Amino acid sequence: MAKAPRVTIQDVAALAGLSICTVSRALRHLPNVSESAQAKVTDAAAKLGYKASSAASRLAGGTTGAVAIVVPTATAWFFARAVEAAEEVLADSGYDTVLISLRNRPSVQRKLFGDLAGLAQRVDGVLLLNVALDGDEVAALEASGLAVASVGMHGVPWDNVGIDNEAAARQATEHLLGLGHWDLAVLAGREPEGRSVNTADARRRGFEQALAEHELTVDPDLVLDAGSSIEGGRRAMTELIENRRRPSAVFAGCDETAFGALMALRDLGLSAPKNVSIIGIDDHQMSWFLGLTTIAQPVADQGAFAANLLIERLHRSGLPNPPATHLLETKLVERRSTRRRR
Repeated sequence: MAKAPRVTIQDVAALAGLSICTVSRALRHLPNVSESAQAKVTDAAAKLGYKASSAASRLAGGTTGAVAIVVPTATAWFFARAVEAAEEVLADSGYDTVLISLRNRPSVQRKLFGDLAGLAQRVDGVLLLNVALDGDEVAALEASGLAVASVGMHGVPWDNVGIDNEAAARQATEHLLGLGHWDLAVLAGREPEGRSVNTADARRRGFEQALAEHELTVDPDLVLDAGSSIEGGRRAMTELIENRRRPSAVFAGCDETAFGALMALRDLGLSAPKNVSIIGIDDHQMSWFLGLTTIAQPVADQGAFAANLLIERLHRSGLPNPPATHLLETKLVERRSTRRRR
């Protein structure tokens, strides 16, 4: 007889019609959850047979009571939001957290993965946020004995939570194409030096796929590495306008890169969407204020969900369920930075 699929916090959230962060708090009976939300979560969990892991069993899968959260950089908004949500869930289950920033430096990453035995003496598990790993690093982490979960990765042998980055980038690009913009530039999330966040290549592929579906080719002059920072976006957009050519629209790999592009336009006496339409991905808290059209993703929910999955593995190290990737939904949010080409 086939075994019933594992019920996750995402299932409870979907049935209750609430965010994963709210459901996580309600399952642990924490404050700042309304009575109606608490009732919805309790009812949904009962119907699905879901039970939250007990904080009292925190050491069932290890001996340190700590988890490492590894990020490419600690300064980007996405990572700050995801880390905060993950830390809250982990703390609620009795775990301390150790934040490790790779600072976008290959040397820092090599040092960390070159001493996983040392890391295993400090923590019971690892939560990776959009870290680009090579095959040897994946194998080393899998063999380390550490419980592992991740956000924004693919093809990994552990539980992963994320969005369909190719689809999100295609949707962003299709929005620009649908407005009559055929001369498109992309400010890619690749770092000019060193490794990039794991989502960068997928988003560039989505951009390229959307163009190919309209029988358009990618102009190499309109592809710039901008990283995932405001300053990177400002530099890339300035380079594009001053030394290459001005496109009618720009797809930025994340909202912070788009903010930098908006700054560069202002500095050059231009504006969006009058001179160039701009779209990003994230729905950063400043995107509404700046009027940025974007593809919204549930950042905090990804961090919270991945932390819950990691806790399940720590508490039940012999869990028979195979690891799985859980994709959360995104949506287009139209604001004033894009308009139909005139």
